[in-house]
Amino acid sequence: MAGRGRQTDVGATASQRGSHLTGDSKPTLRTLAELTGLAVTTVSRALADAPQIALETRLRVRQAAEEIGYLPDRAAQRLRTGRTNVISLVLDPHEEILGYATSMINGLTEALRGTAYHLVITPHFSDTPQIDPVSHIIRNRMADGIVFTRTEPSDERVKLLLEKDFPFICHGRTELATAHPYVDFDNYEFAYQASRKLITSGARKLCIILPPERFTFAHHMRHGFMAAVREAGIPYDIPAEVSLDSKSDEIRQAIHRRLASPDRPDGFVCGGEVSALAAIAATYDQNLELGRDVKLVAKQTSGLFDQIRPRVETIYEDLAEAGATMGRLLLRRIAERPPVTELQALHSI
Repeated sequence: MAGRGRQTDVGATASQRGSHLTGDSKPTLRTLAELTGLAVTTVSRALADAPQIALETRLRVRQAAEEIGYLPDRAAQRLRTGRTNVISLVLDPHEEILGYATSMINGLTEALRGTAYHLVITPHFSDTPQIDPVSHIIRNRMADGIVFTRTEPSDERVKLLLEKDFPFICHGRTELATAHPYVDFDNYEFAYQASRKLITSGARKLCIILPPERFTFAHHMRHGFMAAVREAGIPYDIPAEVSLDSKSDEIRQAIHRRLASPDRPDGFVCGGEVSALAAIAATYDQNLELGRDVKLVAKQTSGLFDQIRPRVETIYEDLAEAGATMGRLLLRRIAERPPVTELQALHSI
């Protein structure tokens, strides 16, 4: 009957309905439209995850595309829409936190699952400026949004992305006057509560291994630590020769030297599992007993310390949840452009 849409066998799978395709045929949008009984424009918008298309329809089209092996022509798609359907995670390789990259990636991919976006890792190495990979992505329009970590108080990447109005979110805050999207862990509260735990357990002198001074979260941790020791009126030590980015042997040696001194610290705040392991090794190298002679509170981001005896006091940071939150907020920034305050999250301990 004129004017009515095509009827399809809804009980058959897309691969069965598309069995007429030969091995040499490359599925197209029109193929998907014929299989699903939808218009080509509807199929295209469903694959682009357009919110105007019902979720059920988007899922049906995506399932059909998977069954027949449809792959979008990304070059044509980019020319048509200006979108790459790529989210780029700029990642710094470092030892500070075990499983950092894996947990962050797991969270981000969970947030992107079921959308048109896929995650691409862009490495950044410490011997090159932090802004280089971000500038490269913007200049070549290699992604629709950027995620990066380890922010600085006056972060040049944030300034550039705000200036270019390019969608992004970062793990960590800055001290810039202009608000920006971020997800952060409350490192002030971590350092404060970790120090309080040590003081309450009887520690008389505290030591903290901080991140490199150029990062914003180093300032937050320092301020939280100092607030606790000043309240208690006890001595403290902040090693200047090592940071959380130092090699584990260097951290162990720095702690070993302090444990050998007459006025040694007896409580350590460790902002990562690597520095905590170094502190444990130094304790035993000095024939001291963990939990009696030396007390320790560590930031835990994996299950490592669940298997260590004697048990180590820890405070947990959920990096996978941080990644998932960043993914969700970035997708919202790309689609809706809400107020910046709705694109900020501070995870507490």
